[in-house]
Amino acid sequence: MKKILLVLLMVNSLFTGRCLAQDNTLAASKRKTQITADWTDRAQFSGTEARPLGKNLIWARSSAKVWEEAYPVGNGKLGAMIFGGVTDERLQLNENTVWDGEPLDPNNPEGLKALPEIQRLLFENKNNEAVQLAEQTMMGNPAGVRSYKSLGELWFDTPELKAGNYVRSLDLSTAVVTVGYTSEGVKYTREYFASAVDDVIVVRISADKKRKINLNLTLRREMDAECRGIASDPSSLLLVGRISSRDNNAKRISFAAQVKAVAENGTVNVDNDVLSVKNADVLTLYVAGATNYPGMANLAKGITEFSGEPVNKCAATVAKVLGKPYEQIKAAHIADHQKYFNRVDLNLGKVAADVESLPTSERLDLARKNNKPDLGLVATYFQFGRYLLISSSRPGGMPANLQGLWAWQMYAPWNADFHTNINFQMNYWPAEIANLSEMHIPMFDLMDVMIKPGEQSAKVIYGARGWVVHHLTDAWGFTAPADGPQGIWPVGSAWLAQHPWEHYTFTGDKEFLAQRGYPIMKGAARFIMDFLVEAPAGTAYAGKLVTNPSYSPENTFILPNGEQSVFTYGATMDLEIIHNLLSNCIEASEILQTDNDFRAECKKTLNRLPAIQISKTTGRILEWAEDYAEVEPHHRHTSHLFGLHPGHQITVVGTPELAEAARKTLIARGDGGTGWGLAWKINMWNRLHDGDHAFKLLSVLLGSKTLPNLFDDHPPFQIDGNFGATAAIAEMLVQSHLPTGDGSFDIHLLPSLPTALAAKGSVKGLRARGGFVIDLSWENGKLSKAVIKSTLGGKLHLRTGDNHIVYNTEKNEVITVNNSLQKVTTILFNEK
Repeated sequence: MKKILLVLLMVNSLFTGRCLAQDNTLAASKRKTQITADWTDRAQFSGTEARPLGKNLIWARSSAKVWEEAYPVGNGKLGAMIFGGVTDERLQLNENTVWDGEPLDPNNPEGLKALPEIQRLLFENKNNEAVQLAEQTMMGNPAGVRSYKSLGELWFDTPELKAGNYVRSLDLSTAVVTVGYTSEGVKYTREYFASAVDDVIVVRISADKKRKINLNLTLRREMDAECRGIASDPSSLLLVGRISSRDNNAKRISFAAQVKAVAENGTVNVDNDVLSVKNADVLTLYVAGATNYPGMANLAKGITEFSGEPVNKCAATVAKVLGKPYEQIKAAHIADHQKYFNRVDLNLGKVAADVESLPTSERLDLARKNNKPDLGLVATYFQFGRYLLISSSRPGGMPANLQGLWAWQMYAPWNADFHTNINFQMNYWPAEIANLSEMHIPMFDLMDVMIKPGEQSAKVIYGARGWVVHHLTDAWGFTAPADGPQGIWPVGSAWLAQHPWEHYTFTGDKEFLAQRGYPIMKGAARFIMDFLVEAPAGTAYAGKLVTNPSYSPENTFILPNGEQSVFTYGATMDLEIIHNLLSNCIEASEILQTDNDFRAECKKTLNRLPAIQISKTTGRILEWAEDYAEVEPHHRHTSHLFGLHPGHQITVVGTPELAEAARKTLIARGDGGTGWGLAWKINMWNRLHDGDHAFKLLSVLLGSKTLPNLFDDHPPFQIDGNFGATAAIAEMLVQSHLPTGDGSFDIHLLPSLPTALAAKGSVKGLRARGGFVIDLSWENGKLSKAVIKSTLGGKLHLRTGDNHIVYNTEKNEVITVNNSLQKVTTILFNEK
């Protein structure tokens, strides 16, 4: 991410968010001070309650004092951060269409006029003159996007000032947060979850004695909203508002949140903006949220009108859920969640009892102290990543942004946008391999939103066909250059187009490929082939087709005259992304038996791309066309190794010389970095089959870049590191990225198993390209057994260690192989 935006973040989010302290003596429902990340629960805690039962959970013995300690719940649309306060509780709420901004035409036609001169300057090594001209003519107007925002806050206070034997937990397998404690001889239990079935957040408060539930509740938001009662419903509160516009534009998102209180016995009353419950046996709160966002399907068609009244949407959602018993709502929620979550199970061996009994934050402290995490924490972290994707990205909803679904700010870090130069893509690296293919769909939905504005950007700025997006977008499909010269990076669409192809390779869904995937890919390739230009004589890539202008994301180099610059031509990452895109388009068009002329053009263009270069000075992969020195050798981006991961142009087996150069590149980059930067490098070390180095970086990630609630820490919180590391843990165990030449893929079992995991373990349910589902177990670093289900039929190429074998499979055939990959049993299941 950009340093200049980090400064803005520090000013807008951290300084204002933390320096204005709340009045800690007031009850939650009476607090009127500025909303920050910090929270004060006035309860006094005592006791050391034991770890709750359950395999996949995170837990604590006190309530959260800061947002990064709270536990996330989400249904792919509506989310909350649960602080678990006793005397003073806080639920920070999000609805993933609460976005500032609107559809725009930000493209600058001066860019097209200046493009030939910019290209000439770069080919003549007048880099900074090109930067200045590009900044003057190519930037969007406006040169940036607006922020994703918090929906609001639900705060309540209780008369319980002491909490004995307190425990707060999030069970990843049920997606239920539970809080339990004892106060004045009464045992209280709370359950929180976000139901996708009923589209509500549910809070259930119970006690083991009658008439002991008492609380005062309010809804808050830092700006642009008011909390009020509902005349027709004396047991509800409503938060309603509209995002304000600095330019007095009335076309802004309206939003609403409603909380409905249902008490068993006792009373519920509303007085202005406070809802009070007295002497109830059990209390259930239902929270609904909505906006008038047009919807991605409408925006993709060019329909920009706002849709529906948020207050009415909330009322309808609440009314629908009220007819169901709580246990039915909870059971339906758990069943829906486990339909996805239970597909994969990971066991990394037994953990010492004294370690397993520790709260999650203490296990993180231990990982930091020991310079390596316990294996139970690794397994939990992997499943937490899957949990986050299920919770933040579901069909019909928005895709996961830089913070997934969860953001407390009015102006989130980097706007919590969709950064398309690594971060948005990393969010979806685990979708296929971790058996959550459906969660990939919202990403494609947003790509559809980008296509029309992206076609306009391609035409106006570059005089090109197809569609382009630069280094970021938002909920409205922004595609122009943003944030400064570093935003003039027109290969975002080319990288995004890798994802529908990956979805196809894992699922074999030809209908998806024909109707959605291939059109996205073809449009991105069409732009790229129009944009490429032949490098003139005297340049490093003379006679070859290159990108110009070109930029290796967010990195800076030193020119021979000592100046620093960011622009060049033919940056390695650009060429690797384009190689990947054109190769995929060629294969997709062959599968679909379409577009012979376009395929021929792709092949011709592919043959004219420069090869990946190795520095004669350092032996590393060149990042730019020239062997420039780096301003920041340990830069967080490792862009020029795209061909290693997530591409497959650099491989240990196929291109050993490039693989060795990639290894030297990673060593030079170092073993530190941001949370997401570490996650990327872990994946790269996996592709080099160096599991021990991959685990070393995973240890750094868990020891120094993981927050108490297991959120990834850039810093600040950024969810891509969670998702990238989840994919990396999976690829320690199964890799399937290498095509075999016969239309299938080489499935490598235990390709990068770290010594730390080698003793004994098992995984069930990982997916491999070609439509295979893999269960496997290992002992002493070697495969014990693998069970492979073929969902499509076709050739199965298996590899582990020095063993390699090929089987022909039928659809729904299940093959069991031993440690040398010899077939032990085979079963054919009939389709249901």
